[in-house]
Amino acid sequence: MCHAHRVTSEPVHPVDPTGADLAALARVVARQRAELERLRDLSATSAVVERAKGVLMAVTGCTPEAAHEELAQCARDGNRTLLEQCWLTLGALLPPKERPSAAPTPAEAPATGPRRAAPTGTADLAQTLGSIGRDLVRVGTPQELAQCLLDRLAPETDADAVLLYERLPEGGLELTGHAGIDRTLAAQWRYVPPVTGVAALDALRSGRPQWLEDIPVHTDRFLLLGESPGRWTSRAWLPLPDGGGAGAALGVLRRGGVFAPRERELLVAVARLAAGRLRAFDTDREPADEGVAQAAQAVLDALPGAALVLTPLRTASGEVEDYRIDAVAPEAVDGFGRKGRELVGKRLLESYPFIAGEPLWHGCLEALETGVPFESAPFVHQDPVGESLVTGTYSVRAAPLGEGLLVTWVRHDHVERQEQRLADVQRLGKLGWATWNLVTGEISWSEQTYAVLGRGSAQPPLGLLRLPDLALPEDTGPLAHAIAELVRHARPCDVPFRIETAEEVRHLRLVAEASTAPDGTPVEVHGFVQDLTRQRSAELALVESERTMLLQRGILQAERALAARLQHALLPLPSKPVRRAGLRVEVAYLPSQSGIHVGGDWFSAIELPDDDALFVVGDVAGHGVDAVATMAQLRFTAKGMVSTGSSLTGALERLNYLLLHSRDGQITATMVLARYDPDRHVLAWAQAGHLPPLLVRDGEARYLDRPGGILLGASATPVYESAELRLEPGDRLLLYTDGLVERPGESLEAGLNRLTEAVRAQSPAESGSLDALLTTMIADERRDDVCVLDIRMPVDDVADADM
Repeated sequence: MCHAHRVTSEPVHPVDPTGADLAALARVVARQRAELERLRDLSATSAVVERAKGVLMAVTGCTPEAAHEELAQCARDGNRTLLEQCWLTLGALLPPKERPSAAPTPAEAPATGPRRAAPTGTADLAQTLGSIGRDLVRVGTPQELAQCLLDRLAPETDADAVLLYERLPEGGLELTGHAGIDRTLAAQWRYVPPVTGVAALDALRSGRPQWLEDIPVHTDRFLLLGESPGRWTSRAWLPLPDGGGAGAALGVLRRGGVFAPRERELLVAVARLAAGRLRAFDTDREPADEGVAQAAQAVLDALPGAALVLTPLRTASGEVEDYRIDAVAPEAVDGFGRKGRELVGKRLLESYPFIAGEPLWHGCLEALETGVPFESAPFVHQDPVGESLVTGTYSVRAAPLGEGLLVTWVRHDHVERQEQRLADVQRLGKLGWATWNLVTGEISWSEQTYAVLGRGSAQPPLGLLRLPDLALPEDTGPLAHAIAELVRHARPCDVPFRIETAEEVRHLRLVAEASTAPDGTPVEVHGFVQDLTRQRSAELALVESERTMLLQRGILQAERALAARLQHALLPLPSKPVRRAGLRVEVAYLPSQSGIHVGGDWFSAIELPDDDALFVVGDVAGHGVDAVATMAQLRFTAKGMVSTGSSLTGALERLNYLLLHSRDGQITATMVLARYDPDRHVLAWAQAGHLPPLLVRDGEARYLDRPGGILLGASATPVYESAELRLEPGDRLLLYTDGLVERPGESLEAGLNRLTEAVRAQSPAESGSLDALLTTMIADERRDDVCVLDIRMPVDDVADADM
């Protein structure tokens, strides 16, 4: 960053400029310096003119345009330059004893000052304003201006605080100067958004002063500055005219009451005077903290390398437009050949214009805003050395320092850069290089080789033939053999081996080859050792995991086969529809296709000793052998109890008791029990937390209203109820488990509706087919077992089959 005019991300070849090029460059530099001096002179002239205009505005109450015209006319009448006339006008404000003898007073020589006489009765006001104007000439910042105004207005108006706000481009306000308020309050009110109810904004918008002299009334209308609105019981906000309206506002706060007419007149005149003073200096250039700058300069003078201490220069909106160089290290050089302290006070973009808009510029802004140091990637830059340009590679670091930045940069040597890259590769790859000279016995290891082999850097490197001494006993032989083949026959080797350190057993790899003499004799071996512990540990863990998974899968598959055989033995499935108590019954059971466990769904369709029929569908929670065993227990117990005269609700109560007192009460189940009386054609049924049966009659399908009853094994005091349904010829009744209607991502209600629609949509040809219904309802992959009893009351008495 320190010497030349161009930054590029591509390599730049050195250029040998001719003498003509150097002469042209010198002329360009000379023109730039001349233009800089001209701008400085213009800036100084503008400052004097603005001061003189402000004085005239304060004394006479005229506008900025009228004040400029007055000065210009006086200059023409006196055959003077505008700058001379301004200095004479400013000198006329000095007391007679301080006034130059050759300079007449405004009354003696109108050409030296305004030709307009002060109104009668305002002589004391003009004298006060003149005294204030003389003091304002000596201030250089808005902060100094606010303090000066408070010092002069306090005895005249009992002012307690003075604030200066500047209008921002977006319409809000920024506090540029203050006196009489603490830093905390100033920080809280530094920025004011463009909202209504702000007296300073109202003064700027209307162009008229805002006198806030009745705080209880104005509290409802305005947002008042300060922790307590009653702290300052009288306030004035005055616009500072700048010719095209008002771009700044002056606030005067005090504990007094109503402003007297003279106080109002004085404040309005002082506002004009302050407006001229604000235009006379650059509000963006705040002076550096000299103590900090001097301390930083003393430190930089004692340090090697190139460094700068920068202070940001901000626009009215707060954006950084440049930086001022406040301290410089002796080795810092800018693009124009200026060194060290010659750069102090210069702007960064004047000394290093090539960084504008570059990543380095944005990095400095980011460091300033976030407080996090910025480090640039290495970049190529051309440095002028003598009469030639030398390409160099640099890295820049910008770190926050107070309100500014400390910027340092380093030039990277090509060899150092290559060595750093090699070190980074070794560190990231966990490998280190080594060479063994077989003729001289010289050995060279990189730092990372010591780390990989677990040896301290103070220990001497090992000879190649002694390397197997580090390996575990079982790895010593293969490693020694590979090294012997390498040394004797120049045969390259790539051999794994293990070593034991104080922390762990490491898995290493040696890769090496030999350089030979013309006769083929190996003279030097070079290669690397690499730490593969992490990779090897991951591989071993993966192998162990796969072995465990295979073992577990085998156990689970064996359990599934056992459960399936047990289920098939306990729950035989008829191959065709059967007749029970005059009803046609078709059964379907489809096991789950996801996982390797067998489920606990079951059914029963039997005739009882009194010629009634018993229909049961149940579902045990869980899968596997335990679920199948519980299913068998419930199935046979239910059949036994109902066959021996137990009521349906009584059977459910006893089954609930059975589950509560088996396996620590950890198993639950749902069930629907139905008993059909063929003489009365009545189906009595009860349920325990099961889905309702679906009745199809005359082409319409509806779910039966469930009698009360919670699932089995859930409560020690359950209540079960029963209901009755009279079957009519042609009726169809479906008892089923939840696997028929459940789908991933679908609610149970949606699944029940889907079953109803599927039954209704069956054509007359399909009306007797349970398979067609299952094809419609079951997804491609069943996640749960499906069990269905399809019970129909035939129109005639012909039985389809017997069990």
